[in-house]
Amino acid sequence: MAYPSQLGLQDASSPIMEELTNFHDHTLMIVFLISSLVLYIITLMMTTKLTHTSTMDAQEVEMIWTILPAVILILIALPSLRILYMMDEINTPALTVKTMGHQWYWSYEYTDYEDLSFDSYMIPTTDLKPGELRLLEVDNRVVLPMELPVRMLISSEDVLHSWAVPSLGLKADAVPGRLNQATISSNRPGLFYGQCSEICGSNHSFMPIVLEMVPLKHFEDWSLSMI
Repeated sequence: MAYPSQLGLQDASSPIMEELTNFHDHTLMIVFLISSLVLYIITLMMTTKLTHTSTMDAQEVEMIWTILPAVILILIALPSLRILYMMDEINTPALTVKTMGHQWYWSYEYTDYEDLSFDSYMIPTTDLKPGELRLLEVDNRVVLPMELPVRMLISSEDVLHSWAVPSLGLKADAVPGRLNQATISSNRPGLFYGQCSEICGSNHSFMPIVLEMVPLKHFEDWSLSMI
């Protein structure tokens, strides 16, 4: 189970989130090396006599500080573009789910099934059971099959919302009159929590998202019981 309150990035539960985590570490290491180099140079300048204060030009140094930043930017840009294309790629999804944002709850429709749709409201604090998370539990969870590509079609009925599940690397805006899409693929079963990530009104913080990833057999049994 991934807890959104933990510090730092949540544990990756999808291939996309694993790539995002690796890219984060890659970029952070580059920033750390640059910061260390700058700190080292500042320390040298503060502790060493400046014996060449009248230097007017240094072609070699200027070439280095022009070419080196360009190389660093390329090392950051190429992995970033690769992940962007991976996030946008949707190849033959096994299931399509449409989610609509409302003030202030989510509604879901399984378009591959007839009459399989429901609204998902946050459970009030007074109705929570022992072990349930405050402001994150919902009355109807979104049940999806694990290890299969699932396409989410995301839109809104009223104002701007944002459908986000951090541990799966998902965040897509829900815009009235516009249909956005995202791909879900989980490596393991479990409960994955998210929230609306757009300031959509007074109850913005009270429209959570709960995905329940289960094996395909369990998903089929659940879908038959819901129809």
